[in-house]
Amino acid sequence: MDLFKVELPEGEIGNMSSLALAHIGDGVYELMVRTRLAIEGRETNRGLHRATVALVAAPAQAAAAERIEHMFTEDERHVYRRGRNAKVHAVPHGATISEYHAATALEALFGYLYLRGRTDRLNELFDAVWEVTHVS
Repeated sequence: MDLFKVELPEGEIGNMSSLALAHIGDGVYELMVRTRLAIEGRETNRGLHRATVALVAAPAQAAAAERIEHMFTEDERHVYRRGRNAKVHAVPHGATISEYHAATALEALFGYLYLRGRTDRLNELFDAVWEVTHVS
C-alpha cells in the first residue's frame, strides 16, 4: 500500500471514528505547515519549530476553520460536524473547549480528505488557510 497515495472507499472511512480521522488529519495538517514553512525559507530549526507550533495549536486551527468553513461542501460539513462533536477527554493548555472541538473538526476533515485521496481539495483548503493564518 502506498501511504502517500491513499484512496479508501467512503464506507471504510465512514466506519472510522472521528478521532481516528482527526489523528490522521493532525499529521497531514502539520506536514503541510512544515513543508510550507520550509519552502518559504525559514532557516533555523528553532524558527521552523516555533512557527509550526503556533500554526498547529488548537486556537490557530480553530481560527483557520472558522475562516474557511464557508468553502466546505455538504459532505465536508458533515465530516466537520462529526469531528466537532467527537467526545474528547482532555483539552490542551492554552485552548478553550470550543477551540479544541473546532481544531479536532478541522483535523478530521483533513484526515478524511487525505484518506479519500483528495489531495487537490486538501491543497485548496490549506492554501485558503495559509492566506489568512500564517506567520511572517
